[in-house]
Amino acid sequence: MNLPNKLTILRVLLIPVFIVLLMNGYYYWSGIVFLLASFTDMLDGQIARKYNLITNFGKIMDPLADKLLVTSALICLVELGEIAGWMVIIILAREFIITGLRAVAAGEGIIIAAGKSGKLKTILQMTALTVILLRDWPFALFTDFPVGNIILWAAVIMTVYSGIEYIVKNKQVFLS
Repeated sequence: MNLPNKLTILRVLLIPVFIVLLMNGYYYWSGIVFLLASFTDMLDGQIARKYNLITNFGKIMDPLADKLLVTSALICLVELGEIAGWMVIIILAREFIITGLRAVAAGEGIIIAAGKSGKLKTILQMTALTVILLRDWPFALFTDFPVGNIILWAAVIMTVYSGIEYIVKNKQVFLS
């Protein structure tokens, strides 16, 4: 098994650690674990592309690991009353729709690669969640403004935009 795939597995293994820490009130520690897991997402992709280590396992598990990590954080933060449930519904609805679209396309031999807006969506989501988990650190040193929640709003907007973009660009999948 190559290094990018090991990093993906590490990301999945960090999810229960993250959940236990967060649900026991260790926000900063859970934020650090979430940040580390998010960093493995960026790192595994860079290594896989740079050294041509792209595998079918990675194509399936990398996006799944990202969705599991983000979904775990979103659901836990709703349960803790830190974020609004409707935001999570929008984010999850987009993920289900695009995953379904990709599955149908794959059945027809069409590969739908992640676009720039989808990647930006993921970056915004992971950044927002990290800042929320770290209690708006380092911004809280200078302001009481809820920076993490503002970034989460941006993530929700980008989530909707990227979802619409995927559907419009791949409407032929729905029409066949």
